[in-house]
Amino acid sequence: MADSLKQRIELDMKTALLGGDRFRGEVLRGLKAAILNEEIATKNREAGLSDDAIEKVIVREVKKRKEAATLYAQNNRAELAENEDREAAILGEYLPEQLDEAELNKIVVAKVAELDAIGDPKKMGAVIGAVKSAVGNTADGALLAKLVRDAINSDKL
Repeated sequence: MADSLKQRIELDMKTALLGGDRFRGEVLRGLKAAILNEEIATKNREAGLSDDAIEKVIVREVKKRKEAATLYAQNNRAELAENEDREAAILGEYLPEQLDEAELNKIVVAKVAELDAIGDPKKMGAVIGAVKSAVGNTADGALLAKLVRDAINSDKL
């Protein structure tokens, strides 16, 4: 089996720090700490996390950076927003390629029809869960929620 995602992150962190790219090295050091925190919280310190679980940690960290960048931008702190965006971009390199909106929408429409959720907002969580189990970490959560909401409220599926 190829190197695990955790090993790849550690190796990239060492390479960045030894190569003089302190920013990238520090971002990856923070990610490594977030992974360690998750291992401790889930009592998986010895076995470690699966690549899928690590991807979920990365998704959470990217989301934090994007939210912070938005807040900084709203408060006219462009330099801080740019920093958060750079961090999110580095973290995003360790995620699988994201589905584009059209591809994701096809899957959402199929799941809405399959679960007979048209016009039933109470089924939004079930549809999101079904889509997430089908696509894993390849879909942006905010985009997914928007597409599911639009599909459920649409009467032309």
